Amino acid sequence: MSNDNIQGLETLEAWKKARIFVLVIYKEVLPLLPVDEKWHLNQQVRRSAQSVPANLAEGHGRFYYQDNVCFCYIARGSLIETYTHLLLAHDLKYISDELFNRLKSQIEELIRIINGYITYLKRSKRGEKEPGANYSIQEEPTEYHTEDITTQIPPEDI
Repeated sequence: MSNDNIQGLETLEAWKKARIFVLVIYKEVLPLLPVDEKWHLNQQVRRSAQSVPANLAEGHGRFYYQDNVCFCYIARGSLIETYTHLLLAHDLKYISDELFNRLKSQIEELIRIINGYITYLKRSKRGEKEPGANYSIQEEPTEYHTEDITTQIPPEDI
C-alpha cells in the first residue's frame, strides 16, 4: 500500500471514529463481561466491533468504488451486529444504562457517517474509468435441480 493510501485512510472520518469505538469496547465493555462469557459474548463483541474499521480500511484499499461500497456495507452490518451484542449485554445487566446509551449514540453517529461515505463513493465513482473496471464474467446458466427429499425416504422413517 502506498503512503498516500495510508495517509488517506488516516484522514477518513468513518475509519477514525470506528477505531475510537473499538477502543471504547475494549476498555469499557469487555472488562465488565463475566469470565464465563470469555468465549461467547466477549468474543462476539470483540470480533464484530473490530470488523467495522477493518472493513472500512479494506474497502479504502480497493481502487474501484463498488468494491469500497461493498466493504462499507459489511462494516455497517458489523456495527449493527455489535449493537445487538451490546443490547444483550445490557439486557443481562453486564453494562449500565449510561454506557449502553453512550455506545448506542456512537453507533448511530457511525451509521450516519458510513452512509454519508457510501453516498460520496457512489457519486465520485473512483476507479470507474480504469482498465478492466467494466469487465464482467458471464457463465453459461446451469439448471439447479431440487428434489423433494420426502420422496426418497420410506414413509415409516418420516
